[in-house]
Amino acid sequence: MRIHLQSKFMTEQLAAMSASVEKLNSQIERAASDGYLMESTAKNIRSLLAGASTDVYFNSVNELAWNLDWQELNDRFYQTLAFGTGGLRGRTIGKIVTAAERGNAREGERPEFPCVGTNAMNFFNVNRATRGLVAYLHDRNRREQISAKPKIVIVYYPRFFSKEFAELSAKVAGENGCDAFVFDSPRSVPELSFAVRHLHASAGAVITASHNPPYDNGFKVYFSDGAQVIEPHANAIIAKVNAIASESFTPLTKEQQGKVTTIGKDIDQAYMRRLETLILEPRVCREAKSLRIIYTPLHGTGSVIIKPMLTRLGFNFQLVPEQDCLDGRFPTVKSPNPEYGEALTMAIKLAESENADLVIATDPDCDRMGVAVRTKGGKMKLLTGNQIGSLLAWYRIKTLFDKSVLNKQNASRAVIIKTFVTTDLQNAIADYYGVRCVETLTGFKYIGAKLGKYEREVPEQLRRSYADLAENETRRLRLTYSSFYVYGGEESYGYSGADFVRDKDGNGAVIMFCEVAAYAKSRGQTVDQLLDEIYSQFGYFAEKTNSLVFEGAEGASKIASLMKSYATDPIREILGTKLMNIRNFETDEIRDVEGDLIPKTKMLMFQLEDGTRIAVRPSGTEPKIKFYLFARRSPGKEKFGDAELQRIKTEMGVKLNHLWDWLRKGAESRLAA
Repeated sequence: MRIHLQSKFMTEQLAAMSASVEKLNSQIERAASDGYLMESTAKNIRSLLAGASTDVYFNSVNELAWNLDWQELNDRFYQTLAFGTGGLRGRTIGKIVTAAERGNAREGERPEFPCVGTNAMNFFNVNRATRGLVAYLHDRNRREQISAKPKIVIVYYPRFFSKEFAELSAKVAGENGCDAFVFDSPRSVPELSFAVRHLHASAGAVITASHNPPYDNGFKVYFSDGAQVIEPHANAIIAKVNAIASESFTPLTKEQQGKVTTIGKDIDQAYMRRLETLILEPRVCREAKSLRIIYTPLHGTGSVIIKPMLTRLGFNFQLVPEQDCLDGRFPTVKSPNPEYGEALTMAIKLAESENADLVIATDPDCDRMGVAVRTKGGKMKLLTGNQIGSLLAWYRIKTLFDKSVLNKQNASRAVIIKTFVTTDLQNAIADYYGVRCVETLTGFKYIGAKLGKYEREVPEQLRRSYADLAENETRRLRLTYSSFYVYGGEESYGYSGADFVRDKDGNGAVIMFCEVAAYAKSRGQTVDQLLDEIYSQFGYFAEKTNSLVFEGAEGASKIASLMKSYATDPIREILGTKLMNIRNFETDEIRDVEGDLIPKTKMLMFQLEDGTRIAVRPSGTEPKIKFYLFARRSPGKEKFGDAELQRIKTEMGVKLNHLWDWLRKGAESRLAA
């Protein structure tokens, strides 16, 4: 009798739930037909509810629909997350937190469950992303007749739900026949790139949203070369992911499943041994005891590697104690992004009290680095990403020539790589030394792809154990058969000095920049004096980057509309200066200096008659349309004098400010039209 009653109760519950879902679907359909919801939103809601594995999904959607929160539903469901320049990224905490998501958490605490939606970072999308990636790796192994199980390395850092997402990804990978290697605690993005190569893995994944606000998270995929995934792999992985409509799957048998292994300190030590090779003049570093450094990891993973490395190299440094703790709330900053001066406020304050020479900050996943330096006048001054990168490029090229690693005979085999929207000062430095400067699209994955190409150009029999070879040996091979990578970077505070990491490396960047600062100190200079010396020789290059932010589904539409407007009705004249040419990276065939075809992307480049350059592109990771402005002034036969250089700096700054005001007002007019 009891079994009968229980069965009857369960049947009634299922019927009630089915009726509730039907009722909700009807409400969603009406909202779509009345124009409150986008058609894609309604379709994605139906799909999610049909494969729902928990009532949190139904209850969250039902609550938002009941409260007529149509904009929130559109933002959560208008699309399924897709790979951009930063992989898979989205909100893990909604603008509105539903009661079902809040769960047992108290007000002000992290919700118990992540944001429900196909356009959000949650267990649903981590599950699908992992299964899609693993399915692609199995297909690849079959094509290439590899009998071993695929291997994936997984890293996470202290964002909300990161550890849970990493554990789920490892579990799903293992149950689908892939060996998973998971770090025992938070680690940086560049260490993941290194670990993929060091462990000869098939792929890697980082649970990260870089320096985005605390409510975001992401799933960034790396391939077997240690670089971020690019075409044709990216679209093939997405196709696999998009074919998965539900979180439910049947695990393989125990014999077929992969093994989940915890990794940690052994990888740290191997990585640090490689990082040490980035130092070009160890003597300069050893003798730099008077150089005083303040470092902050901004509540992230940087201190895991940077603290022991700076100690090992003999640098005199202090940490910002309030920020030397892993905390996904990033409580001491508005944004944990070293591009923004505000993020360095506490470090600069400590530098003032300690009379330090240098402030360095890395973002929470430690792939970006920001810098402030004490000037000749004694004040702390922020450097731009373009200035930091140019100092690194100049110092590394110059020092390699001083040490006779590079010379006139082999200079043509040396290369620096930068993005199209990074300063042209680096082109001028490379040209002077006879080194090739290759330009790529925004996103370090394109620099990583170039490094993969240079490795493949080494004869196969000599590169079979390439990832295990010492740095001096791989350098010899590249200088003999291929291209020796000296430096790479982008204006958005990402830098790299070797190919054992195939992504921007905040750990390596800190070490390299400390050497530059030590070099300046050894010459009795401040870093800004050294930079002025470079400007005096190569010319003054001024840059300004600005963005317009448009959030959500409506914002995405505005960004698309602006990009279309600039393409179909391009700028013809700006402040009395005529347009010389336009490059449309979405429609034109564009090749780099090595003859490689640049992939199609939404970016426009305007060149004015006076040498001013403007680039416009939508961000691949944030709801922004970005504007990059470039101006330059070249010296004549003589180098710029100090007074002349200061006058030019002022003139160029005023010019770019006027130019941005004109562009901003023009964008507003285009949207209003």
